[in-house]
Amino acid sequence: MCGERRARSPDCGLIRTFVEAETPRVACRELGVTVAAVPWARHRAGHTYSFDQTVAWLATHTSKAATCELMRTAWRTVGAIVERVWADTAPARDPLAGLRRIGIDEISYKKGHKYLTVVVDHDSGRLVWAAPAATRPPCPSSSTCSGPNAARRSPTSPRTRPGGSRRW
Repeated sequence: MCGERRARSPDCGLIRTFVEAETPRVACRELGVTVAAVPWARHRAGHTYSFDQTVAWLATHTSKAATCELMRTAWRTVGAIVERVWADTAPARDPLAGLRRIGIDEISYKKGHKYLTVVVDHDSGRLVWAAPAATRPPCPSSSTCSGPNAARRSPTSPRTRPGGSRRW
């Protein structure tokens, strides 16, 4: 008994392209009876590896609207594809390799004091790491943490640095 696998492939000019193949059904311990995996697409993805790579590249080099229009996909689909591609490539890449000088900053991205801590490589300008930051100040009041003698007044308070006073 065979099942059909159909996956979206990069377009050929103006023609939307799909790859179709009949694949055998197999008994899997985790998934039960399912269609066998194919070498040109991720299991249950609906897109070929080449389509995913093209979308991920476009997402990093063009605008949101251009990526969606060129690949004829929704932005939500683009996000899912980028997550899959990143999951495949992240383990093979060391994000700290070659770092010599870094910059750490905290930026706000929404009303209501939502912050993002960002680490960049000063030599290449590449983003190394980013994560949501604390939404409350590290000190009870700004008067106890500011000034040149802040470390002497409170041994637990962070020192005030140019660019912010949060703990790193």
